[in-house]
Amino acid sequence: MTTLRDRSRADAGARRRAERPKPSRTARMRVSARIARRQVRRAWVSSLLIMSLIALPIAGMAGVAVVVSSTFATPAERVTVELGRMSAWVEPLWSAESGFWQKPDDPYEFGNSSQWGGSDGSSEPELSADPRAALPPGTEIVPVSSGDERIETVAGTAPARAVAGDVTDARFQGAYALIDGRAPSDDGEVLVTPAVLERAGATIGGTLTLADGERFTVTGTFDASTAADADLVIAFFDADRYSPIRSFLPQADIDSERLGALNAAGFGVYARQLVLNPPPFDQPYDDYTFPTSAEQDQQRQLALAAGIGGGGIAAGYMVVMLAGAAFAVSARRQQRALAIAASVGAEPRDLRRIVLLQGAVLGLIAGAVGLAAGVGLSAFLLPILNNGSATVFWGFHVPWLLLAGVLVFAVLVGSASAWMPARTVGKSDTISALRGARRPMTVTAARPLWGSLLIIVGVALTVLSGIAAGAVAISDTIPGDSPLRWIPTVGIVGGPILAQVGILVSGRWLLWLSSRLLSRIGLAARLASRDAVANGARTVPAFAAIGATVFVGVFAVAMGMMTAEQSARNYTYSAPAGTVVSDVSSMDASVLTAGVAQDAVDDVQRLFSSSGATGIGVVSAQPPVYFAETSADIPADLDHAMLVAPARSLLAPDEDDYRGISYEGSPTDNLSVVVVDDLETVMGVTLSPAQRAAYAEGAVIVADDRYLTDGRVEVGSWSARDAYDRMIPSNIWAGDEIGNRQWARSAPAIPVTAPHQNIVAAIAPTTAREWGIAAVPLRVIAEFPEGAEMNSQDHLNALAGSLDTDEYQVSMWRETGPDSPAVWLVPLLGAVAVLVLGASAVALGLARFERRPDDATLAAVGGTPGLRRRIGLWQGLVIAGFGTFAGAAAGILPPIGFWLQSQTSYQPLDLADIPWWLLGALAVALPLGIAAVNWLVPPREPELTRRNVIA
Repeated sequence: MTTLRDRSRADAGARRRAERPKPSRTARMRVSARIARRQVRRAWVSSLLIMSLIALPIAGMAGVAVVVSSTFATPAERVTVELGRMSAWVEPLWSAESGFWQKPDDPYEFGNSSQWGGSDGSSEPELSADPRAALPPGTEIVPVSSGDERIETVAGTAPARAVAGDVTDARFQGAYALIDGRAPSDDGEVLVTPAVLERAGATIGGTLTLADGERFTVTGTFDASTAADADLVIAFFDADRYSPIRSFLPQADIDSERLGALNAAGFGVYARQLVLNPPPFDQPYDDYTFPTSAEQDQQRQLALAAGIGGGGIAAGYMVVMLAGAAFAVSARRQQRALAIAASVGAEPRDLRRIVLLQGAVLGLIAGAVGLAAGVGLSAFLLPILNNGSATVFWGFHVPWLLLAGVLVFAVLVGSASAWMPARTVGKSDTISALRGARRPMTVTAARPLWGSLLIIVGVALTVLSGIAAGAVAISDTIPGDSPLRWIPTVGIVGGPILAQVGILVSGRWLLWLSSRLLSRIGLAARLASRDAVANGARTVPAFAAIGATVFVGVFAVAMGMMTAEQSARNYTYSAPAGTVVSDVSSMDASVLTAGVAQDAVDDVQRLFSSSGATGIGVVSAQPPVYFAETSADIPADLDHAMLVAPARSLLAPDEDDYRGISYEGSPTDNLSVVVVDDLETVMGVTLSPAQRAAYAEGAVIVADDRYLTDGRVEVGSWSARDAYDRMIPSNIWAGDEIGNRQWARSAPAIPVTAPHQNIVAAIAPTTAREWGIAAVPLRVIAEFPEGAEMNSQDHLNALAGSLDTDEYQVSMWRETGPDSPAVWLVPLLGAVAVLVLGASAVALGLARFERRPDDATLAAVGGTPGLRRRIGLWQGLVIAGFGTFAGAAAGILPPIGFWLQSQTSYQPLDLADIPWWLLGALAVALPLGIAAVNWLVPPREPELTRRNVIA
């Protein structure tokens, strides 16, 4: 008989345990990765947005890395540009047997047994001439020398670089190259760069004329690797045209022993094998170590990495904020799918891992795309940015190690963007998520308290650091290398950043407070503000990104304008703004005579008149004596007359507050001679008929009221030798040691207001002759119509030196005044506006996308399209307004801190220089404009569908 018996329960449990598969350590990771990958593909729109946000700064970082790295030369590239295919060059740098030494791979780091880096000026070394004695017998030498020339051009004359020697030798390939024509065959022929042909209006086979009249036949064109396309370079036939001669060695074995022999003979050496494989260098000093070329290259790479890293962190912050908002929206869209995974055994850490892996995957893909785009863009831009010189971009250098770090940074940015949404997902209620329910947002007091504390600490830190920095600046007891010198500056910048972090931490609470106020305005404002509070994971990062951008913009505008206006107040004008100035000076150390100076001024006046000048004025003064080597070189009968400042305008001898640098013009060369009709051109002042009559009768026009005493000025004269030895009044400090005064007189003064020019006081030529002042014409000032060619500094540079002779030289420039802040202010404001608009577009686009169910509900209960547009208006005001207000409030703190720091200096910064109206417009106009655009763009037609439960 067969019976059926139940298996014991213990045996059944053991069997189940035996049949249960062993858990795999990587199974959860593989499942999480698979789900993350699928979610990335499923939510491709938000994935594309997040990747775009990450890829843009990565592309910029990669492009900058490649472009900057391409400006770093490798040893092989340096050797090619310097030597071509030659082995080495040697050049006399010092006298023989003087203990001369150099770095093996850099002949310009040199010295001798008693000096470092060249002569101390007390004596000139006798250079060796021929290196053959220090080279093996029979060594081939290709001599080349270099210098400077001036050539005649279509517009006048222009400076040009010059080389002399057989630069077309095939062994110079890489350093020089023949482009067209043939090499010179005698001293009367030259090669030129194509730019010379264009500027001189010459052709191959034509004639090139130097400024001294020497003429040469142009046999062809060539390229010098170190010259830009626009550079003027000439190659002469005779290698000994200039001194010293550099001897190139086509084939030479330069080792450490040979280097020592050449250095002992006074020759500097640049050798291929020494540069490519530098031997050990015996450092000549115990207290200073010369960095090797490899160490210098490494320092440049580290500096580039630090710059890329700093910019990456700043950009990464904005990306994390905006991409984090996008991830928050995406995570809520995945709520049901993640809840299903949780219902079948996924733990909270698995859900967090899924969202974090989405961020890592998107960061990896965006990083790869950004790197490819950045490298490709740099390859496109390098030929455009290159000016033709091989030393601008040595090659196309891709820093693979740095780009690998950038790729890792992209992954970290993507993961950081997903961190907060992942943390939220891990805390979600599975049952509620499966039902699609949402709970009303509650605001706790913890974060507002911490945020408020950070704001208070940040503001206090900025103010206290500014006061401390000012006290430290005037302290004589704190060492210059003490951390106390720079810690307050860190506090000035760090305090506002801390305050902005506080605003970010308490952002949801601030939105909640604003919603209570806005709820009283109307239905649209109530719904928009409550939507911002309910979706704080999206709105807070968005206005934080906007705030960071506005913070940088406000900080830069405020500090830039304060420093720019301070620089403008300290700017020294050479003449009224907008005029063209030409100075005449002696070609050597001799005193410029009246006849020579008059000839030069006549030439300048003829040039200005023929160029269409509408006004020309000449300024005469006593000949400058500071070019003389000693006071004995100055004629004994030459005097120096000047205005003497009264005692009330002088400082005590022990008082040094830099007040002297704020004066207009020179305090000792303060007397000019000007014809009355030229005053309007040279000083920008217009005299009344009575003043013109007084000026002709001996009155002094005075632009600096420090010299006035009861409407008169004191004039004194000393020997020019005393002026050279500074034995005259300084007109700054009292108690100066002065020489014997030749004469003194008091003269009536005509005070004028002319701060933006360089003349302190002017007298008529008749007055100068009456006082015995031997004035010579030294400066010509001219006015030209707007748009005239003479207003171009490039044209003036081309004319510079065209009037030079063996006795005098003429310089020309246009007085433009201090640089206009608009040069940097307009691009800065444009960049801030673009970044704010971009961040707002992302935030408001996400808000519209997430509000679609709410729009459907509004439409179902009778909400009009106008209501939904007004909600968009208020959403723009809330998000952009919060961001700009927070950024502006934090951004103005560092300028205030630096203003406090400067209060202990003689010329402190001025808060009135900050364009408050501009900052106010930035903080108000941007949010209004963004809100208006958001109102103008109509929302999509709502789709009536199932509404999630509010549980």
